[in-house]
Amino acid sequence: MAEEEQGGGGGESAGRASDKADRSDRADRSPREKHGDRDKRDRDRDKGGDRRGEGKADDERREGKPDGEGGGEGGEEKESEHERAAGRFREHTRDPMADDEGDEGPSDFGAAARARQATRLLFDTGRDLNSFDRSYIQSAHIGDIHLRMDARQSVPGMRSGPVPQEELRRLRRVHVVPAGYVRLRSALRARRLLVLGAAPGTGRTSTALSLLDEVTALAAADANEQGQQDERGECVARVLRVDPDGGVGRLADSLTGTPAEPAGGDDGQQRWATGYLLALPLSLTQPGAQPPAVLDLDRLAAALATAGAYAVLVVTLGAAANPLLSSRYGMLCPPAPTQELLATRLRERIEDHVAAARDAADGAPTRTVAELLASAEELASRAEVRAAVGLKDLRPAEAEVLASLLAEHLLEELPYAELLAGCRSLAAVQAQEWFAGVDRALTARPDGDGDGYGAGGRDGRGGKRARSHAAALFHPVASRIALAALGGATQGAVSTAAHLLTWELSVQADPDHTPARTLFCDDPVSDLALSRAEVTDGTVEVLGNEIAARLLWYRGSALPAAVLSEVWDRHFPVRAPVVRWLRLLADDPRPQVWVRAAVAAGELCVRDFDYGYEELIRPLAEAPTARRRIFAATLLDQVAAHASHRTMVRKVVGRWTRRGSAELRWTAAWALGYGNAAATTGDTLDALTRIGVRGDGDQLAVASFNVVRLLARPDGAAVLRRISEWTHHRSAAHQDLGLVTTVRMASHDVAELLVDEPGTELGERSDWPMLLALADTRPELVEQMADLVWTALNTHRSKEVATNALEDLLRSAVRQESTQQSKPGLAVLLPVLTAAEDDRRQLDWLLRRMMNDSEDPLPEAQARELWWLATPRERAGGGAARGRREERENHG
Repeated sequence: MAEEEQGGGGGESAGRASDKADRSDRADRSPREKHGDRDKRDRDRDKGGDRRGEGKADDERREGKPDGEGGGEGGEEKESEHERAAGRFREHTRDPMADDEGDEGPSDFGAAARARQATRLLFDTGRDLNSFDRSYIQSAHIGDIHLRMDARQSVPGMRSGPVPQEELRRLRRVHVVPAGYVRLRSALRARRLLVLGAAPGTGRTSTALSLLDEVTALAAADANEQGQQDERGECVARVLRVDPDGGVGRLADSLTGTPAEPAGGDDGQQRWATGYLLALPLSLTQPGAQPPAVLDLDRLAAALATAGAYAVLVVTLGAAANPLLSSRYGMLCPPAPTQELLATRLRERIEDHVAAARDAADGAPTRTVAELLASAEELASRAEVRAAVGLKDLRPAEAEVLASLLAEHLLEELPYAELLAGCRSLAAVQAQEWFAGVDRALTARPDGDGDGYGAGGRDGRGGKRARSHAAALFHPVASRIALAALGGATQGAVSTAAHLLTWELSVQADPDHTPARTLFCDDPVSDLALSRAEVTDGTVEVLGNEIAARLLWYRGSALPAAVLSEVWDRHFPVRAPVVRWLRLLADDPRPQVWVRAAVAAGELCVRDFDYGYEELIRPLAEAPTARRRIFAATLLDQVAAHASHRTMVRKVVGRWTRRGSAELRWTAAWALGYGNAAATTGDTLDALTRIGVRGDGDQLAVASFNVVRLLARPDGAAVLRRISEWTHHRSAAHQDLGLVTTVRMASHDVAELLVDEPGTELGERSDWPMLLALADTRPELVEQMADLVWTALNTHRSKEVATNALEDLLRSAVRQESTQQSKPGLAVLLPVLTAAEDDRRQLDWLLRRMMNDSEDPLPEAQARELWWLATPRERAGGGAARGRREERENHG
């Protein structure tokens, strides 16, 4: 190709003269101009492979190129030594994960990098006041609201009796109806009985009271118009709460006249136009609760029709409530819209304040309701306030708290810092409510039973009572913990992890019994509602390919950190099963699982580093498998992202690099590759040098791999200078470290290096080789990189591997399946790399070899295209005839 396309160029001396003339116009010297000095350095430091002498002749013979005379016994011994050196070099360039996955196994580092980046966004370490790092609130007194942070009511709520009229009047004023409210009201009027299912805290009770208030008022008005008054002369609507202990049967008996206590404080006289609210205890946290049968619901509906009354049964979503919700009386209650809910609560607070100010000042207040409401809405929409709240949907109680906080701040009664602190408390309160007393049903002793569940007692037949409900109790909380750790993974991955954690929690609660495996306990709709989660359409990577998947997230960025904080800080017995669970996830081959688990484990270790180091970091860092060690390194990097722990992480990693075992040094090298485990880039490279050159280069592979990862950082030029120093070092171990790093720089794509740079120029070239991505985005580094590649191509022990890497670079520029061809980067690098005539001849030979490849031949048109990328000046000055011929060839 050189003879055909270079216009019949002369011999090597003429080519060099022409090349020298071309170089005279260059401002900087290229690697080819330095090859004379480099040859001398090479002879000094490399006995078995000078860059252009005997080694080149041997290479030509092995590749089928024309060879000269010579040979003999000395040549054979030298050839054998060269082969052994090349073989050792090939071993050093293997994938660091090859021990786990085999030489041909995919590492999926690109998927791991993207999973790590997505998970780190859930734990924003930059917000000191509301990040997972040191955010712990016991209680707060904010204006006229006292927030209890222990998820326990100070006094028991009202269980039965009439609903006060004041409460109903306020409800009419501030209640925000959910979607489908009219349909709910019509169903209640038609059937007299409504089973309303929703998650706790979503406003289901307020909706039930509002429905009963409206339908009973309408019924009372109709009765008065039709003359159906009682002995007092008028039918009055009432709404009563009913004690749930009696259940549906007791309420039906009271309506039909069966001897029993009047339901909800009923006087036994008036039942017409009366509404009954009954909250059934059908949560999965109460094993053994039996839902009423459909026949019981029919009997109650008939009794209500006879009495002219109405009833709403409020149930919690879940497996126990499904039969009720699937009956003719069951309907789901969607939550109220957040914005309308908050606006209504704000208006109420502001109107009350303006009225109080008007009465106190005996005149108009300085600011009107509309002005204050606009200011409050602007304050609520601030990015800092929304980030502090961290919830997509507010529940009624949360909206009321937030409205009070905003109103108090606008009225200059609450500092801005306390406003943000109160906003952050909302997610913490939710997490505490989820986990408070989950296993209380297992440890409580039933009345009159001296040997209850908590003691693993005996039943009436003398057999040991197993805790058959443990899995049902722990699965909801296990699902929330799994979602906090793996948010953004597929729904199947989170569910599988949740079942693993359910097993660990059940064993921890009752180690003497094998927990029952719950096979059909999952209810996706209920689970999403109870955990404030959502499923979104997305993609997941499998073997480097993206495939559509359903991804699971919390509906709020503050919930993952709040859940992990609650579990780790307030429930110490849960730590042991969670640690065992995280170790299991470290063995999962899917990056979407093990990477997310590693980031979550790092956040847990920030809460208690001493415990985390002994139970998670050190055991995983010393593990025999590479994936567990990468898990530990990722965990350490997440800890180092917190300024409070960065110094400690650097001391740990530094100690491992100097006096650690082989496994600890391997883990340290990977942690250093993230760029946060040492104070400066120089310190990082010093540590990687210690690891790479120690012994016989056993860890040269992992050290070089993580040096290449550092090239993605802003100080990549310093990394290239250090690699050049290694290649010029007198020590063969340092030379190998520099040469192997150079080959990796050319043979690994950006995505394969766990480089999480989304949205940057480098991140947009994730499927490019790192060398070409840097050449295209940072052209000032091209001279240094070309010099390193030239050295690797002309060093005997690295020549074969470097040539294969160069072939991969050439093919990457023309591969059709690539989302972005790397041709622009190659167009910048090749002219510098092939500035000399003999380098262009070597490229010509490589292109011909690629064209003659029996398995994957390179088309001639693509070979010509690649050749002209390396020789743009010759193409520009090749004459009009040749230009026309090339145009015909290119365009057919």
